[in-house]
Amino acid sequence: MDYLRIMQMIFDGRTYAEITASMNCSRRDISTAKKAIDTLQITAQNLGSITAAKLAEIFPDKRKIISSNYSEPDFAVVAEQLQRNRFFTLQQAWVKYTDLGDGLKKYGYSQFCSRFHQYARTHDLVATLQHEPGKAMFVDWAGPTLFVVDAVTGEQFKAYFFVASLPYSAMVFTRAYSNMRQDAWNQAHVEALEFFGGAPQMIVPDNAKTATHYRQNRRKGAKGEAREVVVTKSYAALAEHYGTAIVPARPGKLRDKAHVERMVQVIETMVLGYLADTEFGSFEQLNEAVSDRLEQVNSKVHRTNGISRAELFASSEAGLLKPLPSHRFEQVEYKQLKVGPNYHVNCDYQYYSVPYQLVGRTLSTRLTQTSVTVVDGATVVAEHPRLVGRRGQHSTLDAHIPAQHKDVSGLWSRDWFIAHAQSFVPATVEVITAVLDRAAVEAQAFVECRNIVKGLGTKHRSLLEPACTYLLERGGYSSYSGLKRIIAVMAHEEKNQDRPAVPVPETVKDLSSQSERTGRFVRARGHYSMGGGQ
Repeated sequence: MDYLRIMQMIFDGRTYAEITASMNCSRRDISTAKKAIDTLQITAQNLGSITAAKLAEIFPDKRKIISSNYSEPDFAVVAEQLQRNRFFTLQQAWVKYTDLGDGLKKYGYSQFCSRFHQYARTHDLVATLQHEPGKAMFVDWAGPTLFVVDAVTGEQFKAYFFVASLPYSAMVFTRAYSNMRQDAWNQAHVEALEFFGGAPQMIVPDNAKTATHYRQNRRKGAKGEAREVVVTKSYAALAEHYGTAIVPARPGKLRDKAHVERMVQVIETMVLGYLADTEFGSFEQLNEAVSDRLEQVNSKVHRTNGISRAELFASSEAGLLKPLPSHRFEQVEYKQLKVGPNYHVNCDYQYYSVPYQLVGRTLSTRLTQTSVTVVDGATVVAEHPRLVGRRGQHSTLDAHIPAQHKDVSGLWSRDWFIAHAQSFVPATVEVITAVLDRAAVEAQAFVECRNIVKGLGTKHRSLLEPACTYLLERGGYSSYSGLKRIIAVMAHEEKNQDRPAVPVPETVKDLSSQSERTGRFVRARGHYSMGGGQ
């Protein structure tokens, strides 16, 4: 407090309200100054002769008197240990400090940290970042991974963890993904922003390939051709959709992303460390467990300020985030696909119909996570929901089917197969029904049914119904392979039933002409001579 200035204003006749407004002091401070004037008989004339030492004697700093009873930590040694040992923490330094047996009082942990940060600022050890609420979101991938084990095949899949955090409140988000490619990177950002309920002013990523790439600057300087950091096209589109900016951390400047590195450590310790010994059968199951642990991380009360991340976020930061758009960002991919003879385009082993007049044409296809749009020049010719899961699915619109193919609108269904089997009735219908009923998932039997009614039924139409009858009469297993063997035997018998019988050839050699021989067959005596006998 500048008591010298307060006393000068008192002598100038200023009121208490004017002095408190001008000096940002309390009325008690003014009373203390007036009491010193009366006690020491200070006047306006001798006020300027008071030295700083005399002023400190008149108005002693009680905080210094109190701090003299406390043991002062050696923060230079603490800073050296922090720089030398990356596993050393301020909490360990505080524990060592409290164990000192010098008989003096010890600072609490929060005061110890506060005084160390003040020491770091004054000694230029760290360029401290003053984070503003709602301004930035830091993102990165965690180093360690977990495994998801397929319950059926036993195959293991790596789970990679994306971490996003708001530095002001330290509110953190994490989720497991099957890879670290561009689609997973973008999807992770979408889910992180939805978790926070809004978008910050900027997003700070590391210089990953899914975030940035280098572009050569053609203008040469004194040190040769420079490289320019450029945000990837897909990542920039995501930022534009949510009205935020991508500000990558500088290469090699670890302090630029120190906050997210710390949050990655928190996730590794408090989430991955708890789940490492648990076996998960799917990514959904893993992420449910991650969400439970994440809720505990964000709701844990901090020892330094007595509130949790979630509480600080809700009270001071959530309202400053930019509202999210009405619809999600969807990554867009374009492919040139040729229309097949069945007027479908094949995209990622799924099939989407287009007007049959476009068979043989190569069309531009716009792919998002939820839709497939087929474009011919500037005209949209087909739109389908994106098919996922089992390969070989078809999305067929009635308007795309030619008139002569309308009878196949129910293809790949129970009714379609039974309808075709009825042309062979009744045994064929019973076999097809048995094959369909046997499958755990009805669609799994479609290929086998198709092979029976379209394969065997087309090649051996007259034999399919008798073969099915033969199979059912003997209680055989209804299957394509069984019917195929029965039909093969029937076809062979049908082919050979009109041929005349041919006697089986004699297998015993007639030796009657050689009956006079003794039965011993030897070479002539001179055959083995050196000269070669006759």
